[in-house]
Amino acid sequence: MRQHAKNVAVTGFAGAVLVAGITAGLTAGSGAESAADERRAPAKAAQAGKTRQAETTRALLTGTTTASYFWDDGSGVRGDTGAPASGKPMQKGMFASPSWPMLTKVKVTYKGRSVTGFIGDRGPGEPSHRGIMLDLDTYSFRYLQDGGKPESKYDAGGGMGHLKGVKYEVLEWGKGPGKKGAPQPFGS
Repeated sequence: MRQHAKNVAVTGFAGAVLVAGITAGLTAGSGAESAADERRAPAKAAQAGKTRQAETTRALLTGTTTASYFWDDGSGVRGDTGAPASGKPMQKGMFASPSWPMLTKVKVTYKGRSVTGFIGDRGPGEPSHRGIMLDLDTYSFRYLQDGGKPESKYDAGGGMGHLKGVKYEVLEWGKGPGKKGAPQPFGS
């Protein structure tokens, strides 16, 4: 009888240890899952942020126009008239508009290729009265045209002086001088 009592006591103790071990394992396992959830939380938050960011970059104004190209760095080469009106140096992604506020952020798309840039100069001049409402830097123009690079920064090459049907999307209005809204011909 004493032996039986000892066996029951040992078995009961071992069972308690086993149950405690299983419980601890489950608790630790759920803790690991919680830690994994915590590690995934920033990724989920980042993904949600990307979604919100995509929503906030909706175009404020869209349309189509004919675009020409320019490179106006004040060098006097090929009819340069001086440094860009915004005071920023001539660069890739700088566009000219006859009317939009300086530093307006604009995305242009043509035949499936897109470039995002900013309004940094005024132009095109007289052609704006014929519906040419954007001047693109030579690099952006040539990329939109055929994915290539310009022959020089003053000549986009590729045989085209204008791209008809360029889609524009104003992503953010600049704080510089100019008028918000549909592009207006130079001097109007």
